[in-house]
Amino acid sequence: MGYVGLSTALALTWTGHEVCGIEIDKRRLEGLRRGQAPFYEPGVEDLLARLGARLTFAGELSPETVRDADVIMITVGTPSRPDGAADLRSLDQVTAVLAGTLPPRGSAVVVNKSTAPVGTLDRIAEALPAGTPLATNPEFLRQGQALVDTLYPDRVVVGTHSAVAAERLRAIYAPILDGEVAPPPGLRAPRREARPYLVMDPRSAELAKYAANAFLALKISFINEMANVCEAVGADVDQVADVIGRDPRIGRQYLRAGIGYGGSCFPKDTRALHAIAGTSGYPFQLLKAVIEVNQLQAARVAKRLERALPGGLAGKRIAVLGLSFKPGTDDMREAPSLAIIADLVARGAEVRAHDPLVATKAPPPAVSAASVADAVDGADAVLVLTEWPEYVALTETDLVGMRGSLIFDGRNALDREAFPNMTYMGVGRAGRASVKAEAAATREDR
Repeated sequence: MGYVGLSTALALTWTGHEVCGIEIDKRRLEGLRRGQAPFYEPGVEDLLARLGARLTFAGELSPETVRDADVIMITVGTPSRPDGAADLRSLDQVTAVLAGTLPPRGSAVVVNKSTAPVGTLDRIAEALPAGTPLATNPEFLRQGQALVDTLYPDRVVVGTHSAVAAERLRAIYAPILDGEVAPPPGLRAPRREARPYLVMDPRSAELAKYAANAFLALKISFINEMANVCEAVGADVDQVADVIGRDPRIGRQYLRAGIGYGGSCFPKDTRALHAIAGTSGYPFQLLKAVIEVNQLQAARVAKRLERALPGGLAGKRIAVLGLSFKPGTDDMREAPSLAIIADLVARGAEVRAHDPLVATKAPPPAVSAASVADAVDGADAVLVLTEWPEYVALTETDLVGMRGSLIFDGRNALDREAFPNMTYMGVGRAGRASVKAEAAATREDR
């Protein structure tokens, strides 16, 4: 019952199905039964409370939980191994339990929604009783928008060789595919319209999930590289992005310069796809560059700050605003803030960090601040690393407790005109910084 599992369970219950969610973590299970979600995601806990007894939870897979099931969905985590490949141990454990649980001639369709390498459905087929209808049904959820993306997806993708599986999933997703789902209270939904249902071979579906995230990561790394070029020549990356984003072949989404991508999907999926290509005998050079650029982008922050502050970072107090990898979530997996804070501390800075949801998770020796005012009190510089609304709305008045006057906008989300008496630094934004100095710094960073 992680992001994918719980969002899927809630969405399918909301559209009229009878759903049982399996959660083997006893603490999580008890919380779910009390209506408490194990993570923050807009609308999830409200819908969990509203659905009440219509959505049930069990602590294990058993013959009773699967006996009458039409569909069994696998939604376990597939984290990165040290070599970048997906760790399938949880998926294998679930499959092994299912193999001993499914009725010999059961009619349940087994669906893998976990992001997993090409050939995973074949791996599942080898472990389950012959003739079990199988499908892969990748998710394309954005954290912070998980319920909206489940109820109103851009497309529903099913990879299968089984006509039974394809038709069963079409029937289960019918309200979603037909655009007939009324939004849960408090959830702002896009236009209700029919959604495409794409049925294909399993390997293409498995690869498509990785390809989608890799391409979005490519756009992010590309615009970050352009931002670095802008800093070198005195251009403004926001204006450059506006120009190229108006080309319908390119689009403006994900062309926003910053400190790099993080979270549970992009880093994991780009590494996994690179590993898949490598083990298949093809060196995916472009994807390798995407990953390297993202790592370098976070590493530039402390270097730029060190050059901008008289005497460098040693002994300076730095206020970090934003720890989660994006607004609307409490997920800190591979958040750029973690690497940036570690770099600042390594260079001798004292860090005070604030976040609306995860302020207490500031990595030691950084100090967790109770408020923005607490974080910026006595600070030599302020770093905005997550574009939470309360940070985007900041002005000089909110930073009166600072000792210094430098603000670094790591997401290009602030109104720089709101800081007329401060030194504003963005990412690839033309501003008060010396073009020559930025050009030299860019060469040094490479």
